[in-house]
Amino acid sequence: MQRRIVLAAAVVAAATATGVHAQAAWPAKPITYIVPFGAGGTTDILARMITVKAGPALGATFVIENKPGAGGGVGSDFTAKAAPDGYTIQGGTVSSHAINASLYSKLPYDPVKNFQPITMIGSMPNILVVRSDSPYQSVQDVIAAIKARPGGISYASSGNGTSQHLSGVFFEQTSGGKMVHVPYKSSAESLNALLGGQGPEIIFENLAPALPHIQAGKLRALGVTSDKRASMLPDIPAISETMPGFSVVSWQAVFAPAGVPKPIVDKLSAELIKAINDPEMKARLVAQGIEPGGSTPAELGAFQKAELEKWAKVVKAANIRMD
Repeated sequence: MQRRIVLAAAVVAAATATGVHAQAAWPAKPITYIVPFGAGGTTDILARMITVKAGPALGATFVIENKPGAGGGVGSDFTAKAAPDGYTIQGGTVSSHAINASLYSKLPYDPVKNFQPITMIGSMPNILVVRSDSPYQSVQDVIAAIKARPGGISYASSGNGTSQHLSGVFFEQTSGGKMVHVPYKSSAESLNALLGGQGPEIIFENLAPALPHIQAGKLRALGVTSDKRASMLPDIPAISETMPGFSVVSWQAVFAPAGVPKPIVDKLSAELIKAINDPEMKARLVAQGIEPGGSTPAELGAFQKAELEKWAKVVKAANIRMD
């Protein structure tokens, strides 16, 4: 009997040691980073920026996979169902991990239960932009136009349920006007449609992808959606200066499937936070109009839950459903 107990203890000890060694050896293969939007958008840009920085520190190669659709829902569903081994993570946003929970009655994933928060990359306002040859010169001009022609003016977004979409909804609610929403699969597609004069007349776009076109003179910025002016564009008013109470801020974070071992979560979070806080990286983020993050997994989790409650109220008031 004693011999059997000793052998059993040895087996348990060996298995435990093997498990610890397996975790300590992570990462032993490439890490897939899911971007639940198309290439060229903010989530895609930031994924490539931070993985280039964090990869060498982790001793890992990151593979970016774009899985757009349903306001980030398609890619998020994929990540939620991935093995919780630390080899699949994703860029999560205000739409995929906060707004969607209220928009869809049968969301195939739970943005809290099915995910492990890793860290916040950063936050930014959206910005109301038009083509440089547009007749609209100000926020007041847009308000006057959508009141004079209800449903006669369209706005583009990178997908149903995104912060760009909800910015338009909130703009309608606050102004009392009415527009037509035209969803695309990515910021790149919606911006190209606007720039090419293919239909939409305005966009409430993330500042990061819109900024190069503004600086090149191809787009005219009318107002930012944050309650204060953006440091990158101090001459552009906040929409709240015309419509008090108007405020929409987009955020970008990193999540993994629920159940990833804590040592892996801690290691991944620590290195991504280091990458975000690197002086060169912070300067690059700020240059794109992004307020750098770097929160702990617990801090991100608490913030996400607060955002879920906030957007549930907005969506309910607007009576919006995507299914």
